[in-house]
Formats: sequence, structure tokens, C-alpha cells
Amino acid sequence: MGGKEIPQRAILELHFYEIEFRIKIKLKQYNMKPLRLLALFIIPMGLIIAAVPQNKTKPYKLTADQLLGEANTRTQYIAPETVADMIVKKDPSFRLIDVRSQDDFEKFSIPGAINIPVSDLLSDKYTDVLNQDIKMNIFYSNGTITANEAWMVTRQLGYKNNFVLEGGLNYWFDAILNPQKPASTSPDEEFAKYDFRLSAGKALGGGMTVQTTQSQSSESAKPALQAAPKKKKASGGC
Repeated sequence: MGGKEIPQRAILELHFYEIEFRIKIKLKQYNMKPLRLLALFIIPMGLIIAAVPQNKTKPYKLTADQLLGEANTRTQYIAPETVADMIVKKDPSFRLIDVRSQDDFEKFSIPGAINIPVSDLLSDKYTDVLNQDIKMNIFYSNGTITANEAWMVTRQLGYKNNFVLEGGLNYWFDAILNPQKPASTSPDEEFAKYDFRLSAGKALGGGMTVQTTQSQSSESAKPALQAAPKKKKASGGC
């Protein structure tokens, strides 16, 4: 049938209301606390709507149930140890995308990251970056809420090769750049993880938070990394 195309914001609002309805059903089924569900889904989706540019018309390909189902699996998260290992090894198969504002990105960023503010995700000039199957895109922000907003938008569009840095920059600082030695009674796997984080942090300039966008003229030899511990499924966070 003919007629005017539905604006992007209106489409997203329809999906938001459908997701909110599904969440209310889940609330009754699992007796979850309303504030927790609000923080996990409703607030982030509301922020996405506020950030969506006007007059964009890209069709959505996932239903609310499908999006919630994928979010519940937490398979969108990539552990900071994995990202650190790929950076140090100069793995060409991934790309870090900082979804914070340009001002925040220019103050500091993870080495090698590019900047696509979440408010610009639907711009046509980024379609080829976000909708492709060559590189693994890893979104990050200060925490994980903004990065998850970016992931939700791209998944709603049917893009498949986008992920989220678990814990964001805040956890990156603590886990990779300034790891804490585990207690003497901790299991061996915790010490293995600590050794890896310590060597990765040294390779990435640990103790300096993150790389600034100012040019760094000298490059020092990178210390050898310990073998990365076996990956476990991500847990916790919002």
C-alpha cells in the first residue's frame, strides 16, 4: 500500500511500548523487582528514543520478544581480558567503537578505538561500519548502559556483528590497568587471571587510566603476556 513512510522515532516508540508491555508480563511471571527491570530495559530504551535523529526510515527486524531474549542471554558482552589480549596482539578482526560524546572521546579512549556517538548511530555514513560481517565491533562507554543502547539499536536493525565491552571503561580501569592481587586463599584460576591482567595492563600503559588522543611519539617494547585464562560466561552488571 502507498502512503508516507513512518519516521524512525515513531517506529522506535512503538517497539519501546511493546517491550514495556512484555516487561510487565515478565514482572508478574518472575516476581522481579520493578526498579531492577526499569534500570535494565525501560530507562535505556527511553534514552535511545531521546537520542534518535528525526526523519530516518530504517526498518526494524527484531520483535520485542527476540530483543529481550537476546539481552537476557548476555552473549553481547565481551570480557575486558579478551579485548586487552586482542589489542596487544594487534588482532585485525575486531574494532573498538567508543559511543560516548566526541568531547569525552577526545579526553581519553582505549587504544585504537574510533568514535561514533550513540546519537549518530543511525546516520547513513556509519551503516557500512555497523552492518558488516568482517570485523567484530565492540561498543564501549563509561559503564555499560550507553553501550547497550548502541547494541539494542543495531540489533533492532538486524545487524549481527556488534558487541559490548563488559563493565565499560570503569571496569577496564580496575580490571586491566589497575588489577588487584587476589587473596592468598583464592583459587589458582584467580591468580592466573591476575597474572594475565597485570601483564596486559603493563603492555597497555597500566596506571595511566586510558590512552589520550594526543600523539604518543615513543613506543616501548611490550612485555610478554601470560596465557589468557579460559573465558567464562559474563555475569553481573547492568
